[in-house]
Amino acid sequence: MTTTLVHTAEPLRARARGGRRAVVMTMGALHEGHASLIRAARRVVGPEGEVVVTVFVNPLQFGAGEDLDRYPRTLDADVKIAEQAGADTVFAPGVDEVYPGGEPQVRVSAGPMGTVLEGATRPGHFDGMLTVVAKLLHLTRPDVALFGQKDAQQLALIRRMARDLNFDAEIVGVPTVREDDGLALSSRNRYLSPDERRTALALSQALFAGRDRHAAQEALRARAASAPASRARADALNAMGESRAAADAHAVAESATPSASGGPAAVVAAARLVLDDAARLRPPLELDYVALVDPADFGEVRPGHTGEAILAVAAKVGTTRLIDNIPLTFGDAV
Repeated sequence: MTTTLVHTAEPLRARARGGRRAVVMTMGALHEGHASLIRAARRVVGPEGEVVVTVFVNPLQFGAGEDLDRYPRTLDADVKIAEQAGADTVFAPGVDEVYPGGEPQVRVSAGPMGTVLEGATRPGHFDGMLTVVAKLLHLTRPDVALFGQKDAQQLALIRRMARDLNFDAEIVGVPTVREDDGLALSSRNRYLSPDERRTALALSQALFAGRDRHAAQEALRARAASAPASRARADALNAMGESRAAADAHAVAESATPSASGGPAAVVAAARLVLDDAARLRPPLELDYVALVDPADFGEVRPGHTGEAILAVAAKVGTTRLIDNIPLTFGDAV
């Protein structure tokens, strides 16, 4: 397969379609994470469909002091990676093609969900992101658009925009791709020195610590559901002097109560311990936030939360800011 490079939307509009069109939106500097999105897009549309990869460094989503000028531009390499992953077309428009009248006076607002976590740290970022995604959806006219789950808040906002503004494209999330040591793939990883990269591993390690704490809590909860008499059993074992067995039975019983200690707060605490240790490394990790949020609105989950949640973290190592997250499910999935 030979991938076609186009710089305007006209060839995409004029092309006859033999199947569904999928689009993968990027800002270039493609890596294996992007390649996994392209491969997923090919699986979604099949051999008869069309996969379009957009490469556009969007100035609207960079704030003052951010890395717009030094953001890597590697179009030739990007086309090769896209081709190897199965893309039919790379659409690499110039700023004049996306914003023909200059910076748009009318933009998409991210609303309340765009003001927390990443939105609080980078004011206006999500407005710029949603504006360009809306523009690229119009320019490429896909049946389905795929986005990485590493940018979980971005994905949630795009899904909300598509629903609230009646976009026809189906929005699909693709799991985060990681290095063998756990670091989430990101175009910004190339800015890290070897020492900074070792410190940066604390982001994924913190998420895994939170995930392990969550798994232990869920295991206790499941045991409690199948052994409702655990509290009485704990009392009986205590009377017999079986303190270790009694403690275990008591933990099982406690996990069944809505007010049980642990829950979301314990998951965040487990992650924070790892991040606190990383703050003492050289170079140190400078934590921005670690939070357990509801993917519906990115508000922090409350004690007793059941259902889906996202454990998210953002931090700076040296001059490079990184984000990561993992999904969790509390209680029985509905």
